[in-house]
Amino acid sequence: MDNEELKLWKKAGQLTAEARDYGKTLVKEGANLLEIANKIEDFIIKKGGKIAFPVQISKNNIAAHYTPFPDDPTVIENGDVIKLDLGVHCNGYIGDSALTIEIGTKDHQELIKANINSLNEAIKLCKPGVKVCELGKAVFDVVNPTGLKAIRNLCGHKIDRYLLHSHISIPNYDNNDKTELEEGTVIAIEPHISNGVGLIKEGKPSGNFRVYNLRNVRDPMTKSVLEFINKEHTTLPFAIRHLTKKFPLAKVNYALNNLKKQDIIYEYAQLLEKDPKAYVSQQEHTIMIADKPIVLTKGE
Repeated sequence: MDNEELKLWKKAGQLTAEARDYGKTLVKEGANLLEIANKIEDFIIKKGGKIAFPVQISKNNIAAHYTPFPDDPTVIENGDVIKLDLGVHCNGYIGDSALTIEIGTKDHQELIKANINSLNEAIKLCKPGVKVCELGKAVFDVVNPTGLKAIRNLCGHKIDRYLLHSHISIPNYDNNDKTELEEGTVIAIEPHISNGVGLIKEGKPSGNFRVYNLRNVRDPMTKSVLEFINKEHTTLPFAIRHLTKKFPLAKVNYALNNLKKQDIIYEYAQLLEKDPKAYVSQQEHTIMIADKPIVLTKGE
């Protein structure tokens, strides 16, 4: 890795940290999720970054992939457990970070504290030669004694340029994966833990998409939307609301339906804890593997 690449990884991580910390100030009782997401994404752009994926604001038993739809009326309520997950990229180099906030109550502080501790223990191990199963074991060993559950079918991931989820997964338990991480590798460790059964299921469509099979389309309306997606987001995820800033909603929905039918785009599902009464916490940092691990999204 040359110095220019390292600078871009660090810049993306720093902007991610700044956006996360700004977003935390917006997560309050009565706040509208759409307004929060738009403010954070505007902040990222004003700071000179680009949106690596739509801001995710997932409530209570929703573990991941809730991003507001256009005109989303959802507001934050007292007692909610909110996961704020966001990312910034600089020329394709990505920072990815998340935190959890309990609104107005103190009923789930043990859940959040165990989550933070599990992430910190895993980060300590992020040195050349570490096996991914060791990171998972570090998370599990913190969470298991508390009686809470590390969610087994969610994981962290390797990050490459313009590729948010690359080809190595970082588990939340010892999955016996002996893959060794090399110096300079960038990963996101993101333990999700719950007071439920520790497994997630797919829920409603999320309105989050990515292009995975780019090719030409004939329909002019669909083609114009796809060209915009490719220019603005390339291989990175995007949301319906990003497109409605350029096109009318009816045109967006028409184009997205065509692109799904032609297997050009993929839509993520909302991810829910299998126990509908459970609460989920998420903490996440982006780390560069080194003899002294570099937490790119730690911030100042």
